[in-house]
Amino acid sequence: MLLILLIHALAAVLAPALVRVAGRRALYLLALVPAAGGAWALAQSGRVRDGRPPTETYPWVPQLGTELALRLTTLPWLMVVLVGGVGAIVLAYSARYFAPGERGLGRFAALFLAFAGAMTGLVVSDDLLVLYVFWELTTVFSYLLIGNDPEHGPSRRAAMQALLVTTLGGLAMLVGFVMLGQAAGTYKLSAIVAGPSPSPVYLGIALVLILVGAMSKSAIFPFGFWLPAAMTAPTPVSAYLHAASMVKAGIFLIAVLGPSYADDLPWRPVLVIGGLLTMLGGAWSALRQYDLKLLLAYGTVSQLGLLAVVLGAGTRDAALAGTALLLAHALFKAALFLVVGVVDHTAGTRDLRELSGLGARQPVLAGVAMLAAASMAGVPPMAGFVGKEAVFAAFTGASTIDRLVLLALVAGSALTVAYSLRFVWGAFARKPDVAETRPHAPGALFLAPPALLALSGLAVGVTAPLIDRMVSPYAAGYVAAEHPYHLALWHGPGLPVLLSAVALACGTVLFLLRPDRPGPPAAPRDRAYRRVMAGVDRLAVEVTGATQRGSLPFYVAVILVVLVVLGGATLLAGAPWPMVLRLWDSPAQAVAGTAIIVSALVAARARRRLTAMVLVGVSGYGIAVLFVLHGAPDLALTQFLVETVTIVMFVLVLRRLPEHFSARPLALTRRLRGALAVVVGAVTAGMAYAAVSRRQAEPISSQFPELAVSFGGGTNIVNVALVDIRAWDTMGEISVLVVAATGVASLIFRRTGALERRSARRGPGRVPVGDSPAWLAAGDTPEARRQSIILQVVARLMFHTVVLFSIYLLFSGHNAIGGGFAGGLVAGLALTVRYLAGGRRELIAAAPVDAGLVLGSGLFVAVGSGAVAMLLGGEVLQSALLDFHLPLLGHVHLATSVFFDIGVYLIVVALVLEILRSLGAELDRQAEPAEEQRHEIREEVTV
Repeated sequence: MLLILLIHALAAVLAPALVRVAGRRALYLLALVPAAGGAWALAQSGRVRDGRPPTETYPWVPQLGTELALRLTTLPWLMVVLVGGVGAIVLAYSARYFAPGERGLGRFAALFLAFAGAMTGLVVSDDLLVLYVFWELTTVFSYLLIGNDPEHGPSRRAAMQALLVTTLGGLAMLVGFVMLGQAAGTYKLSAIVAGPSPSPVYLGIALVLILVGAMSKSAIFPFGFWLPAAMTAPTPVSAYLHAASMVKAGIFLIAVLGPSYADDLPWRPVLVIGGLLTMLGGAWSALRQYDLKLLLAYGTVSQLGLLAVVLGAGTRDAALAGTALLLAHALFKAALFLVVGVVDHTAGTRDLRELSGLGARQPVLAGVAMLAAASMAGVPPMAGFVGKEAVFAAFTGASTIDRLVLLALVAGSALTVAYSLRFVWGAFARKPDVAETRPHAPGALFLAPPALLALSGLAVGVTAPLIDRMVSPYAAGYVAAEHPYHLALWHGPGLPVLLSAVALACGTVLFLLRPDRPGPPAAPRDRAYRRVMAGVDRLAVEVTGATQRGSLPFYVAVILVVLVVLGGATLLAGAPWPMVLRLWDSPAQAVAGTAIIVSALVAARARRRLTAMVLVGVSGYGIAVLFVLHGAPDLALTQFLVETVTIVMFVLVLRRLPEHFSARPLALTRRLRGALAVVVGAVTAGMAYAAVSRRQAEPISSQFPELAVSFGGGTNIVNVALVDIRAWDTMGEISVLVVAATGVASLIFRRTGALERRSARRGPGRVPVGDSPAWLAAGDTPEARRQSIILQVVARLMFHTVVLFSIYLLFSGHNAIGGGFAGGLVAGLALTVRYLAGGRRELIAAAPVDAGLVLGSGLFVAVGSGAVAMLLGGEVLQSALLDFHLPLLGHVHLATSVFFDIGVYLIVVALVLEILRSLGAELDRQAEPAEEQRHEIREEVTV
């Protein structure tokens, strides 16, 4: 089964290329893919009939207990035959339906095959979560197929409507699946239906949610409006999705769960009432249509309602009748849709008011249509007659409810007969007041697919006992009747035959009463949907206007208020808390904490931007001091370096901002913000205290000291954890750094090939300098001449020493303080000093490389170190410990995770370099014209 799904996926990928090479003839070759699925199912008929269904299980998400479990029992077998067989016929039909060189034909073929594979996966899934995945795949592919022509507005709207309705139902169904799976302790469908049921209330809620998904997918009331609107799709899509496969997904789910849950309270009332309303409303609407395709669409809605009633009844005979009707409906309705496609192509219209005499000019097509319509109306010896007889026989019970349902079913059958006659009359009869239609002759290959489907309906009716032997194992899942019914073409005289005759007679009379004066088209049945969507749009506008105000303070305030409300409520609900508080271990911690608090409060009241930034930096340095006092030198070093780099970045940006903050907000607003800040701090501190004091499990970090030595080969627990024990976390963090650096650069740079990047590729020797000696490589520039000579001397003397120190930190970090992150920050600070001393040209001279290239190289080294470990037989990012002797150096102990650390080092250096060139050098370049203009004015004034 998995092989069948993979073949569908591969064919979908290759379909566009095949269509480009062979044109529409490639569809004949691609039709072999679903045909292979149907043929494989037919080859398994013996095993399925004997109760030995093929099963396959593959591990998928062990943490969720989810497996790719596939199982082919009776009902899935029937659906796979239909999905594969009808899919192959419709795809072959498409080779003549679409014109040569049709735009988007390759896309259509790929989506068609992908949908066929998803539908096959849906019906053979034996795991609820896997079934849901395939369920949603069919929703997505049907959306793309309905909107096959992206330039056609009605198609786009119909596709979106179908997507919204079925997705909403699918989400509700997922909740029901989760409820069933959690109650049963497994998501295995075969185990759930065979196991004990949960409490009635719990089960009732789960079943209602599942039925919402099934009814929305199969267009059952109140969700029936989306299916007729979807008829804007190409006719092959309508024939396959809306007659044979997709709309049967909900019916299939009802049939699968029926043997286990049909006796539970919400099952029968929901399905029988919803099904009857759908059946009668759809049939009446079909009688009022002029468009042949819409007539069949409303007829499909009606037939789906009938299937919901029959399969929701929860009896053995009704289940058998439902499977027979499921098969018959797929054959006759797909055939009729394909007939409409032929009529539309040959006559140029499918409006029955414009068609006249088509039957005389195309007798073969008319014969095919009448054969399929006869099956739809329940005329013997067609498959539809066998299914309808079985339905009537299943509801001939003695209860009042059965009699009422049977009466409604007879009325629905009579309406079906009426719109079946209306279809044949409207498409092929001669109408005296309509000009005779002059179609061109359809080819044999165009007529063959609908003819094959119509003849298949006849064959199924004649061989009903054979079909009975195949589908009876499914019906056996219900409580056996005293005299079980069996499918057959003739059971002798009785009530079912009499009711069939009544339905045929009443339907014929109903048609004759209004043969050529059809009423106006039915009013849009999606009026409620449009009102709901208009209300949702209006609500979205109001909510967006109220919340998305373009004010960053407002957004932050909302987030913080939510944090206070939810976090505070959680803290209060979890009381009482341990009241033993240890404020500090030494007075030095109290001093550092006081400095942090005071600097934060003063920063909030500062009026100058630079002052506020420096005070915030003091808070950061105070936190670093707390790390030192708590015995965490690695964290302290990193905090000191990060705080320093952050201050530099703030200074670079503040150069282009006003010196003082705005006079706003008003004093009251500032007080409210201050109060909110204090409350947020208190709640956050309380949450941290609660999390630590209520710890129950042993922290995983308690194992890090031993793992750092035995597994990572180092004694610096922090660094080993970053590059070895939790290397995947670090990999994600450096990936974010790469994305952030790229984003910053793209926001700042406005022209391709800016001066800094061109100069960086030229190298330091190309930087223009004058004749006078300079301490810096680009010292003879206006930028450098404006800086302090002392800063230039210090920068030149200390630069190489600092860079060497950063490399020392890189390689010593495995056993001592340091690491790639700290080393990269130190190297970045060295570049920062060079930039501050000489400007952007000095930065180019100090680092004549492309920062983006260094970023990519660092990520490549980090990822490559993990990939090499996998190639050598280990796990991804697994370290190896190497001990060897080198001359002069002596014994060397090396952990291969150092290469991962080198990648981190390069990424951090490149990040700082990218920030300096964007927030610093690029802003300098943008400000140069104004500065040069002011300099020229000063010179003119001096002269």
